[in-house]
Amino acid sequence: MGKKRILLKIGSNTLTKETNQISRGKLEDIGRQISQLKNDYEFVVVSSGAIAAAKQFVKLEHNGKDILVKQALAAIGQPHLMRMFQESFRELGLSAAQCLLSYSDFENPKSKANIKNTIDILVENHIIPIINENDTVAADEIQFGDNDKLAALTAALLKADLLIIATNTNGIYTKQSMENGKPATIKEVSGIEGIKKEIGSSKSTHGTGGMASKVQAATIAQKAGIETWIVNGLNDNFITDAFSGSTNHTKIKI
Repeated sequence: MGKKRILLKIGSNTLTKETNQISRGKLEDIGRQISQLKNDYEFVVVSSGAIAAAKQFVKLEHNGKDILVKQALAAIGQPHLMRMFQESFRELGLSAAQCLLSYSDFENPKSKANIKNTIDILVENHIIPIINENDTVAADEIQFGDNDKLAALTAALLKADLLIIATNTNGIYTKQSMENGKPATIKEVSGIEGIKKEIGSSKSTHGTGGMASKVQAATIAQKAGIETWIVNGLNDNFITDAFSGSTNHTKIKI
């Protein structure tokens, strides 16, 4: 029996711990958990955070061209983001590799095959792929989604066993609990339709997707036969605690 494959999507709010810069401590937390679980699971990571990383180093004038500036920031920040991943992971005995993808890659059969073959070889050699959208040539996730859709498409392509989306809430909250100001997590739901009625419209500080983009991602994953977990990545040990059932999170069953 082979290892189960997890597609872990990490949003900007998780990586920055809701501050204005990438958190080394959070990168170490992610790497430590992957190291603890690597005998039973193989990980592929889809990570946002290139723009947040760039903002630590530069301030660009935009003259009203907001998306273009964000693309430029992504170009500046992506190498810094990867360096931080590699440094943090190396200290834990882990290796990481960068993979930049665009949506057009998923529409081209040859490109899709190349992506899958490359990532499979990396994983077989115990190297963790760190995937981000190629923001300098595409702006879809900059405008909406924070890589949620990209993560789901990648999970489907790689035939992942589980999609974990790390965000800044304890999963999806019931609509009623949000209205009365006491958020209560929907812990488990079968299918996607029931969950759509419960989502709010809130968006996060650094990220670009609210809960709607998480549900869209779960819909893509469900069609591919993949279960989705939405967990609070701000917590330490958020992956291992989700597996042990010791924290509130949402499981969207297939």
